[in-house]
Amino acid sequence: MYRRIVNLPLNNSFFLFGPRGTGKSTLLETVFLRELSPAEVLVFDLLDPDLEEELKRRPARLRERIEAHPGVGWVVIDEVQKLPALLDVVHQLIESKRIRFALTGSSARKLKRGGANLLAGRAFEFKLHPLTHMELGADFDLQSTLEWGTLPSIFSFPDALSRGRYLKTYVRTYLQEEILLEQIVRNVDGFRNFLEVAAQTNGKILNYAKIARDCNMDDKSVARFFEILRDTLVGFFLEPYGTSVRKRQAQKPKFLFFDIGVVRAITKEVGHPLPPHSYAFGNAFEQFIILEALRLNDYFETDFSFSYLRTKDGVEIDLIVNRPHQPQVLIEIKSAATVGPEDLRALNSLGQEFPDAEKWVLCREQHARRAGDCWILPWRQGLARMYGREDTH
Repeated sequence: MYRRIVNLPLNNSFFLFGPRGTGKSTLLETVFLRELSPAEVLVFDLLDPDLEEELKRRPARLRERIEAHPGVGWVVIDEVQKLPALLDVVHQLIESKRIRFALTGSSARKLKRGGANLLAGRAFEFKLHPLTHMELGADFDLQSTLEWGTLPSIFSFPDALSRGRYLKTYVRTYLQEEILLEQIVRNVDGFRNFLEVAAQTNGKILNYAKIARDCNMDDKSVARFFEILRDTLVGFFLEPYGTSVRKRQAQKPKFLFFDIGVVRAITKEVGHPLPPHSYAFGNAFEQFIILEALRLNDYFETDFSFSYLRTKDGVEIDLIVNRPHQPQVLIEIKSAATVGPEDLRALNSLGQEFPDAEKWVLCREQHARRAGDCWILPWRQGLARMYGREDTH
């Protein structure tokens, strides 16, 4: 098992949100088994249908079950979004018994949209993602990551056939468990068609009208389906840069799925080779860097915000990083092993609009160098520099 970067507290209740399969339950078992005695911890797994039905009929039964174990100081509730009413009982127990709760969820939609009790700040909030390159350490392999993603279970399968089967099953399970069982959408076939088209536009500027035509549905349904993907933690929006810039035109966000392997499974590309000099490799590398940046931002709790910029002439900066009390960073992401002058054109052109920003190219070169006022950085070194950390791998 790989050591995760996320720093969970042992002195305060918390939510731990993350997509299915990112290792939430395993992480909690490791943390609490290492730091606490089994007698101090009580676990409720709402994926157990009998337990879910029992607590659904009578949420107060949670209090009764906990009070039967007077030595318990921590209570773990897995997949708490399945029964939002339990959070009222949790709130009472935090206040009256000073019990601490670790609450996991693979969807924030039912909690945040259903008016659930989010404990008014009494529980911190954390996110768990697929494995980062820092967590994988010496086991990290870029080619494998771009082909298969980094869901933890991927690393338990020794061959490509098993990995492909796992990812395809994961996609089907998501449709069944997150969409069908929670009754988020009624038109399941329409959503399934939408999911494939959405994966094909992964990392591109969203054109709701075109996607609607391809899926034979209206624009509003497409927008709502993307919100469902976001709320069920399957992806996120990368917004266009929000401050007025003379050449800025793009107003629509991009959407990126949370894991590269899952995208390839949806688009039926999983198991097919990804040549290092191909267009598809470049797209996957760009997504990988953006995903790593966002994951590390959550883990290091740095409060960075991210956007992109594209002009009416098609000149684009892949990632703009706003860092509190630090200069902005304009980032071009290039999968090339050698960066040439043509790769700096966007930074040199649009960089004039950001006179105080740092300009970086994250790429597969082996050594850092300067070209004018642009830093050309090996991607590992660039991510480590972004977060003020030494990259030891």
